[in-house]
Amino acid sequence: MKMRSSLIAMTGAALLGACGHEAELPLEATVGQEPQLTTPADNVVPTLNIAEAEGWPDGRMPEPAVGTEVSVFADDLLNPRWLYELPNGDILVAESKAPAGSSPDGLKSWVAGMVQSDATSDVRNANRITLLRDSNNDGEVDERHIFLHDLYSPYGMALVGDYLYVANANSLVRFPYQSGQNMISEPPELVQDLTLGSINHHWTKSLLASPDGEHLYIGIGSNSNVAENGMDEENGRAAIWEIEVATGEPRIYAEGLRNPVGMTWHPQTGELWVSVNERDELGSDLVPDYLTSVEEGGFYGWPWRYWGNNVDPRVEEPMPYTEDEVLEPDYALGAHTASLGLDWIGNEAGLPAPFANGMLVGQHGSWNRDPLSGYKVIFVPFENGEPAGDPVDLLTGFLSDDETLAYGRPVGVLVEDSGAVLVADDVGGRVWRVEGS
Repeated sequence: MKMRSSLIAMTGAALLGACGHEAELPLEATVGQEPQLTTPADNVVPTLNIAEAEGWPDGRMPEPAVGTEVSVFADDLLNPRWLYELPNGDILVAESKAPAGSSPDGLKSWVAGMVQSDATSDVRNANRITLLRDSNNDGEVDERHIFLHDLYSPYGMALVGDYLYVANANSLVRFPYQSGQNMISEPPELVQDLTLGSINHHWTKSLLASPDGEHLYIGIGSNSNVAENGMDEENGRAAIWEIEVATGEPRIYAEGLRNPVGMTWHPQTGELWVSVNERDELGSDLVPDYLTSVEEGGFYGWPWRYWGNNVDPRVEEPMPYTEDEVLEPDYALGAHTASLGLDWIGNEAGLPAPFANGMLVGQHGSWNRDPLSGYKVIFVPFENGEPAGDPVDLLTGFLSDDETLAYGRPVGVLVEDSGAVLVADDVGGRVWRVEGS
């Protein structure tokens, strides 16, 4: 277990005692199509409440839902964050952490960063993508290769034609790819510079190809909580970009999304869906992260508004949109759950009811809520192309019984072509595999 210095411990304890805000609502009240929204709490410094990263004790594993079972697909990974399946069944995993300089200056940010660091694996930043191969289809990796190395905090991956695209923290690059190869040695080709602003607060850049392979979509988070570093730092951020594959031409597809991470396509409607991390420091009940379909040219409120036209009083610069131009999200995922991974799971998957025809969401877990929220993988049922009903837990048990330790934290989720579900666990250094029992 990592140990904090005496100064950090005393500073954090003092701040916690001074500013801790306990939730007034049960987490379930901040979930669904009509979440409850409380009055914003006026905190001088944020509530800091986090489970310390521990790693998995011998013999302990996450707890799967009834009718499913979980196994270790791969272990001994260095902060596995995101997953991608190649057409031949090979699995790529981005092993990555925040690059240096991704936190703004200031005492509040420094203290929050120190406390949050306790919830992060203390392994080095591998800056690589590893290939995982289950050659005998027994549900466990028996072959692995360092597929790409010397990257810059890689995250999203997408294969289009004969090129593998990788979204680094500061760039979109591509590499020539041949099916079945174990590594790529060619240098990267720059497609788009993603150096936006002087810091890189939300460094993860997710990536999704359109079904026809003509466009790429990049999720780019804000450079702040609520634009406290100035709007100049937010140019091109808090948005989903669209890149035309043939020309490399970029444009903003939708904006006002504080940190759009997981993206997937709804197979029936063809709509783009995204999981979004909302803002912090308004209290333990605000603001719920959310899942939403993405309207081309749409504006979703950040930083001026949240969950429709609820005003964030901390933002002084005038909003360059009218009230009726602000779009309300489709489905709340709970306050501060840090919902990251996203994938569609249909009837053809190998999981039992009710885990069919809906979205799987990897919830990395809160740091700004008391009590904790997230730290699990959930399923959101869909009907007629829209979320319908309460979420169902698929994988839990990432916390110790007293919720002071995090054995793991789920990030990316991937439904394999085989129907099994893979979950990247960055703190645990593992990829879990969930299938019907």
